Amino acid sequence: MATLSAFSSQSPWPPQNPDPNFLSHPDLDRLDLSHIPDNLPPPMLRDAAEDEDGGLSKPAIIPSPNPNPNPNFLDRPTLSAPNLLHVSFNQDYGCFATGTDRGFRIYNCDPFREIFRRDFDHGGVGTVEMLFRCNILALVGGGPDPQYPLNKVMIWDDHQSRCIGELSFRSEVRGVRLRRDRIVVVLEQKIFVYNFADLKLVHQIETISNPKGLCAVSHAAGSIVLVCPGLQKGQVRVEHYASKRTKFIMAHDSRIACFALTQDGQLLATCSSKGTLVRIFNTLDGSLLQEVRRGADRAEIYSLAFSSTAQWLAVSSDKGTVHVFGLKANLANLGGDKQHVASDANRAVSSPALSLSFMKGVLPKYFNSEWSVAQFRLVEGSQYIVTFGHQKNTVVILGLDGSFYRCQFDPVSGGEMTQLEYHNFLKPEEPF
Repeated sequence: MATLSAFSSQSPWPPQNPDPNFLSHPDLDRLDLSHIPDNLPPPMLRDAAEDEDGGLSKPAIIPSPNPNPNPNFLDRPTLSAPNLLHVSFNQDYGCFATGTDRGFRIYNCDPFREIFRRDFDHGGVGTVEMLFRCNILALVGGGPDPQYPLNKVMIWDDHQSRCIGELSFRSEVRGVRLRRDRIVVVLEQKIFVYNFADLKLVHQIETISNPKGLCAVSHAAGSIVLVCPGLQKGQVRVEHYASKRTKFIMAHDSRIACFALTQDGQLLATCSSKGTLVRIFNTLDGSLLQEVRRGADRAEIYSLAFSSTAQWLAVSSDKGTVHVFGLKANLANLGGDKQHVASDANRAVSSPALSLSFMKGVLPKYFNSEWSVAQFRLVEGSQYIVTFGHQKNTVVILGLDGSFYRCQFDPVSGGEMTQLEYHNFLKPEEPF
């Protein structure tokens, strides 16, 4: 799943709890939390570590030191645009969440509209992770004046209007991923996997230094696949929890900069800090299925995204261009409708590499590369993440400057995409 976060240094933070008086919203599906008593104070789990026997230590439940409501909570729109710290899509890409130096906001993608916002008085949120469209969110403080400590993950229930739990660690949290059955917390060099129902620690993984909090999890029911950096530069680790298998893939020579999974976890797209090539792997056996080229110059890749059929791959970078590539490893390899996919592929625009295929072995590798079939130009230097829209052949682009774009690409002719929609979601206005 594609995430942008602006991390800041740890600053003093008084323990605070959410105000219980703001409104819940019917736009969000409710998650059954009947196993959690209404009078249960938010639990705090100490950082997991190996005990003397080498096993996983059990989490310690510690009552919150301050059960009083947060007096700084504001349930009203602010008058000026906040500073954006974080933006990310939810698991089905139908919504996106933003963290600001004043709180967080939730938006619908199609049609575009703000669903609700939670503003705090001088309380920044640096990470917001949705759980599809339900009332559960994972929050981490951020900005110059964090609402929560940077080493805690706050589990927020928007129906109860309060945090129902918190996971505490010895170092800053770099990322959070949610499934309906798992909570994944990413630290600088460790990843912790918890059961969602009881917050029991089920797995911990050591990684190479991971300041971006890179991690991806599958979201298809019955299949849990987790991808994270390995212990070597350029290596990714794939955990198949259903089959209890671990696969290491040497994806690149340089350090891993970004990766993405298909919803079922069978395909993995990776890129390195060079940002020129994107590679597609089969996560089951680690085989390289395809390699596509974003460009010749170095670039910082901000996001990768598969289409729902895995027929297309979108890439955004600091060069200011969003690329869409055609993939060979699509539904035909995933056990889907092979005839339908084949017909689409026959009509799709040919990659520029195909016309040079007869020169393989003669021309340098650069000229044999597969290039994008569609592009959209943005402001160079700004940070954007991209995903595929629910409308056919569309992409949705979000920027840390508050921009929302919906664009359409032509799968047959390719070329420049057509802009269908633009909004500034940070524009000061009343919620819809």
